[in-house]
Amino acid sequence: MGVTIIWDHQVPAGLRLPVGRRIETVLRLPVTLVDADVLINGFHPERNQYDAAAILDRVLFMKGRMGCRGPVLLVVTHDLYAGGCDFVFGLARPQTGCAVISIARLDNAFYRRADDFDDLADRAGKEGAHEIGHLLGLEHCTNPECVMFKPATLAELDRKKLTLCPSCRAALAAVFR
Repeated sequence: MGVTIIWDHQVPAGLRLPVGRRIETVLRLPVTLVDADVLINGFHPERNQYDAAAILDRVLFMKGRMGCRGPVLLVVTHDLYAGGCDFVFGLARPQTGCAVISIARLDNAFYRRADDFDDLADRAGKEGAHEIGHLLGLEHCTNPECVMFKPATLAELDRKKLTLCPSCRAALAAVFR
């Protein structure tokens, strides 16, 4: 089984390969990178954010049109929210095999910090692997260094390592037995 990552045309092109490789390393699954001009639904002007759940409906449509059988992750630049949350880094819908992440709050520019490409690539790799992990049946982890830990802040995301803890690695291996 492989993973398809769809990159919205607004995501910097130089980010695609490094993030794809990070996700492959964490999940030990092949990744296919696809560029697309994505029509993004769910913009709420009063929040100046996009509803991640509405975007997942679009991802499911794209997945069907592309004939993808495995998990599909869409990477966008738009700030996301879901449900009662002020924001989300990403969201997965395991029953459809679709997930979305946003690089908006993963970028140092959002916090008025100096640009750092490696920070952005690491954060996108962690968040992408996290959401794909959900698509593969993994739950949130209590280990704050595991990719499957649910971060509430950028600092918590930065504390995570680009790896699964032994428990989550075993749970993922069980999926493929």
